Formats: sequence, structure tokens, C-alpha cells
Amino acid sequence: MLYRITKIISSPVLRLLWRPEVTGARNVPRTGAAILASNHLSILDSVFLPLMLPRQVTFVAKSEYFTGNRLMAMFMRGTGQVAIDRESASAAQEMLDSALQVLKGGELFGIYPEGTRSPDGRLYRGKIGVAWLALTAGVPVIPVAMVNTERVLPPGASVPRIAKIGVRIGEPMSFTGDAGRARDRRAVTDEVMRAIQRLSGQEYVPAYASSQKERAKEAA
Repeated sequence: MLYRITKIISSPVLRLLWRPEVTGARNVPRTGAAILASNHLSILDSVFLPLMLPRQVTFVAKSEYFTGNRLMAMFMRGTGQVAIDRESASAAQEMLDSALQVLKGGELFGIYPEGTRSPDGRLYRGKIGVAWLALTAGVPVIPVAMVNTERVLPPGASVPRIAKIGVRIGEPMSFTGDAGRARDRRAVTDEVMRAIQRLSGQEYVPAYASSQKERAKEAA
């Protein structure tokens, strides 16, 4: 109920101010479980994508999103997102366990394979959690590209700016392989990232975004 109310109130405002152009929405199944694997440019990715689709999409987001900016916290709770403490040693497994429960319930789960927001607008190497989920749950992966959301709310900004955004949704991808085999997980993840890159047109960086951020901190 809260999700529906939030969507009814928020969607018209989002469409009026940021004029989102959604392409490929037909690639999201009307029923059944699937993984939406997206690039990650802004915290607002977790707002625009769920509210632009007819079905509910659940993301796992760091707990700070639920305790910082009041408006963002309202959106995160209202759209049914799940908070997780990324500083916890078991955070990665907790995220996967939560995602698996969503998928077993026949719902849509959203994931950012890069693991964190891009520090510079480029697309970074994907982490293998998306592959583990797809192979373990036996569900399709739908690649998604968010466009220009970093212009609306760049990292560090607190007030959204006006910019036209895009949501590009690719065709579902099905995979076979062993979720317990590292080679299979890596191959599936790389294929998903290539699909996202084709949709987004971003420059691809064969390194993890988190490593890039750490190097930037050390150099500062």
C-alpha cells in the first residue's frame, strides 16, 4: 500500500520535472521473478527506476540512505527498498540472501553490479553477485542503463537539479552454469556488463569502482 501511494504521488512530479524517457519497458515481464541489473550513476537511480515501471522493484541500499536526507529516506522506505549495513563483514552475503528471498517470491530485484556509484560517469567492472543470483535462482537478468541521473544529483550534492533523464531497458538474458564455480560467475557477470555498456554507451573500465575510489582518496 505504501509503495502504491508513494508511486501515485511521486511519479507525476518526477515526470514533470525530469521528463524521463523510458525505452524497452516491454522487456520487463508482467509476472515472475527477474533481476534488473543497472549501471549506477546517482543515488536517484533507486528512485527513478522503480517509479518508472509498473511493477515493484526491490533494491538493497546502504543504511545511510535511510537515515540521512529525509526526502530520500521517505522514497527508500516508500518504494520498499531494503537497508543494509555495508560496513558489516557479512554485508555481501546478507544482500544476496535478501535478494534470493525477493526472487523466490516471484518479484523483481534490482542490483548494481558495479557495487557502488561510478566515481566519474564511466562503467566499471561488475562484481559477481549478479551472476550468483541468476544461476542460483534460475531467473533472467534484464540489463538496464540509467542516463543523466548523475546530472540531477551528483555525488555530494543535496539539492536535485533539472535535467532530462533516460531509462533504457534491454532484453532478458538467460544463463546456465554452476553458481559455485568462479569461472562461470565471472563469465556471466562480464556478459551482463557488456549488455549494460551497449545500452548506456559509457566508457568501460576493467577495474572495480571501489578500487578507483580508494586510489582517489589516497591521492587526495
